[in-house]
Amino acid sequence: MNQKSRAGIAIRAGLMILCIMLFSAETPAVAGDTLNYRLKWLFNTSVAGDIIADTGGFFKKAGLDVSVNEGGAGKNAIKELELGYANFGVASADQVIRALEKGADVVVLAQLFQVNPMQWIYRSDQPEIRELSDLKGRHIGVTFGGNDETIMNTLLAKAGFTSKDVRISSVRFDFTPFLKKEVDVWPVYRNSQGVILEERLAAEGEQVKFFNPADYGVAFVANSVVTSGTMLKKHPETVKAFMTALLSAWEFAVDPANEPQVLAQIKKKDKGTKNNIRQKQLKATRPLIKPDKGTKIGIIDVGAWQQTERIMIQEKQIVAPVDVTSRLVGPKK
Repeated sequence: MNQKSRAGIAIRAGLMILCIMLFSAETPAVAGDTLNYRLKWLFNTSVAGDIIADTGGFFKKAGLDVSVNEGGAGKNAIKELELGYANFGVASADQVIRALEKGADVVVLAQLFQVNPMQWIYRSDQPEIRELSDLKGRHIGVTFGGNDETIMNTLLAKAGFTSKDVRISSVRFDFTPFLKKEVDVWPVYRNSQGVILEERLAAEGEQVKFFNPADYGVAFVANSVVTSGTMLKKHPETVKAFMTALLSAWEFAVDPANEPQVLAQIKKKDKGTKNNIRQKQLKATRPLIKPDKGTKIGIIDVGAWQQTERIMIQEKQIVAPVDVTSRLVGPKK
């Protein structure tokens, strides 16, 4: 065989390998393969249904092999969908909307939190926040660049306040400024950090209240289940089986009758939290996922998504509308 023939064979072999690699990267896993599900944050009680879907056998009963993977800093479910590292993921509405502005092929299958867990905690011995006008003169903590900053800016605008009407301070993961009463109103996830701070202050004889933006007309959408448009188009039955199993697991997880089993499964994943805290966190999570008995878990609140998009435009987080409603493919209110 001459050198020219060998070169031709090598080129054809290289092209074949490249085609195989591209096909593998673009073709999502189907039933029988391992499906990768990337969560938004670490394993804890706020992802009870996701844990139960895995450890409780819901995915297995649906004939699916699913790897449920923790999220956290540096993890982005939508990016992993685009790169082919994940088949399903959890993302907040602002992540979805930002991704759509950049042309991402992402669709929303379900809205897990009907009420955003991002709220503010303050001590009960302070004047109660009953109206937005009660925020005037308060020292409020926000995470600059975070969802809570966007939400608070929207609330202040609704109240007709300027930066002179309140005092805003940047906060981190360290609760010290709140514990030392250096900041009056502190942002927390109601069903995780909120429970921990409430418990800690109760031990010191102090009571707390929570300020919920949803009570004042700001329904900024939190965690939702997403996949790629390609996955939905090519493997609709796999998507249907995955979502049926996942939402059934969430129904099981928020049912008080199943609390002992649910807490036992969460404990396997979240060993660093005390038993009584996990129990209280689960209790706080239930009404965020299923506000009342008639609420269908995972139902998409279209109006809340539209409001979230409008807020992001007003806050200049995106330049122009992305028509997010066209990407909401799950059951809607």
